[in-house]
Amino acid sequence: MAIIRASQLLIAPTAHGGSKMPREEDLVSLVVEEEFQKCENSALCFPVPVPHPVILEIGCGSGAIALSLLCKLPQSRVIAMDKEEAAVDLTRENAYRLQLQERIHIIHQDVSHSSAKQLLLWGPIDAIVSNPPYVFHEDMASLDAEILCYEDLDALDGGDDGMRVIKTILALAPSLLKVSGSVFLEVDPRHPDMVEHWLQTHPELLLTLRAIHKDFCGKPRFLHIQKQSS
Repeated sequence: MAIIRASQLLIAPTAHGGSKMPREEDLVSLVVEEEFQKCENSALCFPVPVPHPVILEIGCGSGAIALSLLCKLPQSRVIAMDKEEAAVDLTRENAYRLQLQERIHIIHQDVSHSSAKQLLLWGPIDAIVSNPPYVFHEDMASLDAEILCYEDLDALDGGDDGMRVIKTILALAPSLLKVSGSVFLEVDPRHPDMVEHWLQTHPELLLTLRAIHKDFCGKPRFLHIQKQSS
């Protein structure tokens, strides 16, 4: 099935009455490619097994990423969480509209207050995906006027270094992921080096930056981070 388009979803309203959609195609494609690659690498017989991952999306918004993954990976299950009740309700409504409600568990929770026990209801996670707040706080005032008027600024502001939520996700990830499980993040183009350095200073997390992917403008925008064996 194709990526779910905006026309198929009710879109999450922002704090100022507008609406937004993430660059979901890039993140979805990275997750799907990784899951099929893992199946191909582990296949001992023909045909190649179909991936059936458990995926966690942090900050689900309207559910575009989570629901696209359910369509692209028909044997997958997704846990989708968001700290905003409106986003959780919208993701749930969109899941029902697309008849995907049986394969998604939706949680109204801030990742900073989450525990592994809450998120492991289907066992260890194969992949975590997130388009978190990553704008440097000092850059917020210089965002385009359209963004300042229509976007939920709390969903953009990543703190002084743009990594407030990114660090929270990465600190939680090892307790959730299977060995060789992955984290896929959309970030600011300045973040790849910063994230790599941060991971190197936290070797206890057993996470390594495996790949950096560019967006359509050629900027390093997407990170693939992988859990290593202890």
